[in-house]
Amino acid sequence: MLTVNAYAATSATEPLIPTTIQRRGLGPHDVLINIDYAGICHSDIHTVRGDWGRITYPQVVGHEIVGHVTEVGSAVSKHKVGDRVGVGCESGSCGSCEQCLKGEEVYCLKGNVQTYNGVDVDGSITQGGYSQAIVVNEDFVLRVPESLDIEKVAPLLCAGVTLYSPLKHWKAGPGTKVAIIGMGGLGHVGVKIAHALGAEVTVLSRTLSKQEDGLKLGADHYHATSDPATFEKLAGSFDLILNTVSAGLNYNQYVNLLAVDGTLVILGAPSEPVSVDAMSLVAARRSIAGSANGGIPVTQEMLDFCAEHNIVPEIELIKASQINEAYERVLASDVRYRFVIDAKTFA
Repeated sequence: MLTVNAYAATSATEPLIPTTIQRRGLGPHDVLINIDYAGICHSDIHTVRGDWGRITYPQVVGHEIVGHVTEVGSAVSKHKVGDRVGVGCESGSCGSCEQCLKGEEVYCLKGNVQTYNGVDVDGSITQGGYSQAIVVNEDFVLRVPESLDIEKVAPLLCAGVTLYSPLKHWKAGPGTKVAIIGMGGLGHVGVKIAHALGAEVTVLSRTLSKQEDGLKLGADHYHATSDPATFEKLAGSFDLILNTVSAGLNYNQYVNLLAVDGTLVILGAPSEPVSVDAMSLVAARRSIAGSANGGIPVTQEMLDFCAEHNIVPEIELIKASQINEAYERVLASDVRYRFVIDAKTFA
């Protein structure tokens, strides 16, 4: 067992506090990672505040993890001491079901192991990346290309693959028109990736306050959804719409922006049921779909793609002592565009 410093939530209402946690001893296929940087995802906040159901406290969250290998188990073959590596939303799965065998561990039919608030192989509750070190099975450890700025990589392990996976699945590229709803932590990464894939990219944001950023990051067009004329002007325009916001939307408005055979993909899960006029789907063979982050193969593909195209998120680096302030700023949409914690400050 290894004792490491961390920041944990002790309840749904109290601030996160410094603490220590125990990491399990290395099994034959485990990798010990010294964490260098950990991203703050809105999912972390939802989890610790109980928005997605009861959790076991104390809970250390964080599933955007980048660091270096410091020790490997006796049977590890995929990584070695000193490697730059990352860990994302999942840190285990059954490995034998149809989805796992296809490299889609995120959709494991027996339930994957979440990097935090999951049940680990030893029966304990998994604790995430707001800490100094983590032990993970080698199959769920990603290689981080040397060309990527390690301070900025962490959000790619969640935000990056959450956008890359549907863009690849629905074949975004030259000749396709992609719209991204929301210009936040997810959306801004999606703009960069969709642009690099060669798609014509449009941002649909409530206001034009981030228009300059959106165009600079690769968007071809930027429209305010608070203007009713937007929905008239863009009707029937898009092959693919990615919704990155979890707030409730008038889905009928957005479905009507799809071209024939277009798909609207929900990435930011709303808390209320989605309602849509079936005729708006039937009339143009449109679809509504959902997508989680991505399995290990597509996550590695995403990291390599981002290295090839020099794509990293726009981040603000903070100390561990600033986590609670960062949470409040995320909730107030006061960050452009992701917070990353310098893990040296957990000491």
